[in-house]
Parts: sequence; C-alpha cells; structure tokens
Amino acid sequence: MTLFDRVKYLAEKQKISISRLEEDLGLGKNYLYKWKKNSPNSDTLQKVADYFNVSTDYLLGRSDKFGENTFRPKVQKIARNASHLSDNDLDKLNDVMAAIFKDKFDE
Repeated sequence: MTLFDRVKYLAEKQKISISRLEEDLGLGKNYLYKWKKNSPNSDTLQKVADYFNVSTDYLLGRSDKFGENTFRPKVQKIARNASHLSDNDLDKLNDVMAAIFKDKFDE
C-alpha cells in the first residue's frame, strides 16, 4: 500500500473525503493527490498522522500498526470537530459533557 493509499484508507474509514481532509488540514486542493508521485514534507506528513492518530511510520508503510492510542472513529470525529474551537469553547463543551454524562464522565 502506498502512502496515498494509506491516507485514502484512513479517510474512508472516517467517512471523510480527501477534499475534506485537505480542508481540515489547511492544505491546497488536490495537495494530497500529489503524494501518489511525490514525497511529502515532514511537517505535512506529521499533520496527517496527527489528524488520524497514527504514526508517520504507519503512513510510510514501515509499520502496519495503528498504534496503541488509536481512538474509535466516533471519538476521532468529535475530536476533529472540536479541534477548531477556542479554549473557552472547549471548556464549555467539557462542562456540557460532564452535566449530561455525570456517571460516565471523568473530569
């Protein structure tokens, strides 16, 4: 599996398009498609790895492990959506979650 294939696989698993991934990461349109023929720079590779919570080694095909810290897809989706919030908004979100899930939420 190529680097692009792995990124595409992870995006499909999260039910997002490559275009959405590029937008979320602040990359230009069709930027990731260039990875079919060209190597990425290390900063962008790390951004993609962080987005999917995988190692750069996984993306580069050096490892087939996702890593021990891989979260369920729905948890990743919540984290992705919350990543654009301000610290103040994150505090509010945390308070709402704590109020709704009193018995299951660890502050």
